[in-house]
Order: sequence, then C-alpha cells, then structure tokens
Amino acid sequence: MPILPTDRDPRLITLRRGGTLTDEHHRLLADWALRCAEHVLPLFEDQHPDDSRPRDALAVGRAWIRGEVPMKAAHDAAFQANAAARGRPDPVKLAALSAGQAVAVAHVAAHDLGAAAYAIRAVAAAGGSGTAERDWQRAQLPAAVRELVLDDQRRRSPICWNAFDD
Repeated sequence: MPILPTDRDPRLITLRRGGTLTDEHHRLLADWALRCAEHVLPLFEDQHPDDSRPRDALAVGRAWIRGEVPMKAAHDAAFQANAAARGRPDPVKLAALSAGQAVAVAHVAAHDLGAAAYAIRAVAAAGGSGTAERDWQRAQLPAAVRELVLDDQRRRSPICWNAFDD
C-alpha cells in the first residue's frame, strides 16, 4: 500500500521543486521523522544488535540535516534500512522500515508520515499502544511544522493504515 498520495501537497514539496516547503521546514520534518524512528529503533536492535543498517541510516539522515551529505546518500541509506527489514517479524521489520522512511525525507519530505506510521505500527505489533506512540510523536512536533503535519495526518491517515486516527 503506498503511503504517498497520487496528488502531492505543494506544502510538502521544496521551493526548488515548485512547492512551498522551505529548506528550514524540510529539515524540521526530517528531524521529527528521525526522532519517530529512533524512538522505536530498540525494537529492531534488541533482536538484531549486530545489524547496524537502520541506525546507520538514521545517522546519515542527521548528517543530511547538517548539510554534511547529499540527498543521494540519504536516499541510498533508506534502501539499506529497508533491506534490514526483509524477513523479520513485524515489530522488527516495521522499526527498520520506519528508519528507512525517516532518512528518505531528505529526498521526499512527505515520507515523514511514513516514518511515523511505521513507528506506530511497530509499537502496536510489539503489543504496545499505537495511540500512545502517536501521542508521543505529536508531542515531539516542532511548532513551525505542527499544523502542517497534523493536517497531513488527517488527509493521509487512510493511506497510512489509519495510524493517525483519533
């Protein structure tokens, strides 16, 4: 199931690509997505402590925010985190996919909700409260992008497994 809509919201497309998203807000969305993925990363690492691909991908995402790596490096790191998910039980797989989505925000800002939705699903698959995870995530939202993300969650929840429904 795709997590990106067919019709892209210009608020989640950077200015240089014809949208209205500033670089500052793009970095804020990336940081929030990375925090969502980092929050559930122990679900992966507790089961696979010798596989650093999701953690490495998150480090690349942080480096992208600081301007230390190009978007292409973040894009490649997303594939590595996603590869770490293959063949794993749901909580482990979903945590790795959250990391992949988080670092992919460098390429497409709208992947921020993918990181959040996969994290919520990872927690629920591990027997925790997806609602509590969603509420934790919302508490982490930077004020400058809070309304944008909350509006996007309302719009895209159906294609994100209804993870953001209240």
